[in-house]
Amino acid sequence: MTAFFRILSYLREYRVRLIAACICAAGVAGMSGLYALLVQPVLDEVFIAKDQLLLMVLPLVIFGAATLKGLFSYGQAYLMSYVANRVVAEIRQQLFGHFLRMSLPFHHKHSSGRLVARVINDVNEMANAIPHVVRDLLQQGLTLLALTGVAFYQNWKLATALILVMPISTYAIVKIGKRLRKLAARGQESMGDMASALKESFAGIRIVKAYGGEHLEQQRFAKGNSAYLRTVMKSAQLGALSAPLLEAIGIGGIAFIVWYGGFLVIDEQMKPGEFFSFLAAMFIAYTPVKKLAGANSQVQRAIAAANRVFEMLDQEHEFVHDHGRAELPAISRSLEFQNVSFSYEGSDEPEIEHVHLTVEFGEVVALVGKSGSGKSTLMSLVPRFHDPSEGRILIDGRDIRDVTLTSLRAQIAIVSQETVLFDETVRANVAYGRPEASEEDIIRAARAGHAWEFIEELPDGLDTLIGENGVNLSGGQRQRLAIARAMLRNPPVLILDEATSALDTESERNVQAALAELMKNRTTLVIAHRLSTVQHADRIIVLDEGRIVEEGLHHELLRRNGMYTRLYQTQFHDVPATHTVR
Repeated sequence: MTAFFRILSYLREYRVRLIAACICAAGVAGMSGLYALLVQPVLDEVFIAKDQLLLMVLPLVIFGAATLKGLFSYGQAYLMSYVANRVVAEIRQQLFGHFLRMSLPFHHKHSSGRLVARVINDVNEMANAIPHVVRDLLQQGLTLLALTGVAFYQNWKLATALILVMPISTYAIVKIGKRLRKLAARGQESMGDMASALKESFAGIRIVKAYGGEHLEQQRFAKGNSAYLRTVMKSAQLGALSAPLLEAIGIGGIAFIVWYGGFLVIDEQMKPGEFFSFLAAMFIAYTPVKKLAGANSQVQRAIAAANRVFEMLDQEHEFVHDHGRAELPAISRSLEFQNVSFSYEGSDEPEIEHVHLTVEFGEVVALVGKSGSGKSTLMSLVPRFHDPSEGRILIDGRDIRDVTLTSLRAQIAIVSQETVLFDETVRANVAYGRPEASEEDIIRAARAGHAWEFIEELPDGLDTLIGENGVNLSGGQRQRLAIARAMLRNPPVLILDEATSALDTESERNVQAALAELMKNRTTLVIAHRLSTVQHADRIIVLDEGRIVEEGLHHELLRRNGMYTRLYQTQFHDVPATHTVR
């Protein structure tokens, strides 16, 4: 029940409303107990003793009790729903924020579809359960307590005999509850699989249609759907079993009460009104017992969902150790890799091995090599998407692990081959790194990024919605928006990761012009497969299997006839070798 009590810990902030809800719940319980108590005077004084005055008064009392119970019930239901839904919204926001702060390895390990399922489905399971469960546990629990008090007031012997039945009911509830919780956890895993399949299918819909993969995607989704259906049906079976089982146990207890109580009335040890008041309390108590049994089913599903949510919240995010670290001043001198090695978790083979490299401020350094040589991996260490397994990275002589992630990443902009844009306006996408930027700054960045010429032609200019990942724009336009975004951020360090490799010649020409503006007065690290894009770099670094094997200017590297020459000849195989070494 740790997860359950942890959910309750979120309620502290709303204690005033909770106290008011408890008072309302106590009022509902009190009126329910009053109903049972009123059975005795109605039977003994009105129907048997024929008290006409009491006949006039009792209906007014009953009506007043019903009115008060309705008001108390409304107040309690509204207050508990308000508190519970606020708590769930807080947990959902906290979980989403936590996911955003988790490291890239975490996101590589967990598919986005499953994370979406945690934020939406698991928290919704809690949202569906908490208002009803807390309300039922509070209101029905107090009502049951009040009715038990009435039962003891009328005849403690009968009440004691009935309470002996409770351990049997409790055992059944606990056994069913454990099974329901396991099924709920399994169902939520299946829901995550379905969400993952859905997201991948929709994200890759062009490929699905191009390869006629609709049937394959349906089959993949059907696996998760069938697993979820089986789990839901098993849960429904157990849920349907719990109510009649508890009813049978309860009715068995009431049957015993009828027999024993009838004997006491016949033997004149108990008045008929007292017995029927006791019996009324028991029948009225049946509703709270039934609702508590139903609440148990919801509690188990909520606890299973809460366990999955809190399992994620308990994992350390990448900013957790930033407290007390220094802010990184504006970069002004150099970026150094000192004996840097890196291996992915679970891999024995290093991706980067003993790299020594110094990049002076304002220098343009290009990294080239075959696919898988470690270029992108090495650059991912600079903004600390990963940390080196060995060695260290220094900026202006300071280890980047000794400064806050926020201050480090604030001085780095990345423009990659896979342009990431959001289903927002052009304005929001350009200003993503600086949401407080003025319109003048946004337009200036768009002009510098050679994007303003097409932005002006859009239906609503800067306020045009570009669709999911910029689907309404061409590849070159998306890339120039990404460059404008980097221009507005105005970072001292720029990482270009295959920024033009997916573009046609005309788009590449426009983007190259934008990149030339972006690279001015910045330390620029360029990752490229196409060697024609890096020939004018201040320095070219050649990587092979995670190691630096060559370093120098374009013409110097060609004269060495090493790996760079082989890469160049592979890309320009129609150029005579003599031309490559001039």
